[in-house]
Amino acid sequence: MYLGIDLGTSEVKVLLLDPNGHVLGTAGSPFSVSRPHPRWSEQNPADWWEGTCIALAKLRESHREAFSQVRGIGLSGQMHGAVLLDEQDRVLRPAILWNDMRSVDECEALTA
Repeated sequence: MYLGIDLGTSEVKVLLLDPNGHVLGTAGSPFSVSRPHPRWSEQNPADWWEGTCIALAKLRESHREAFSQVRGIGLSGQMHGAVLLDEQDRVLRPAILWNDMRSVDECEALTA
């Protein structure tokens, strides 16, 4: 059995496959995106872990036997996010997501 985890911007999705690549089950857990100011797009990284745990628990509950036989895990995730950490690897602030546009003016100036 194989487990796939896709950590997206709007949801984490999990997938359980048999050895022949047939889908046995799926589950997900949605995320909210915080937009505290115009052009901003942020998320709390702790929500990613919590959502993944929730989705995995749903999948495990509905496919106990197959889930107990998982031998490999594939992981994909959203791109180009900034998670700022302190010296102890603790999150300092909400993650700045790939679709955040707060620096669009500076990017245009650098491009010019």
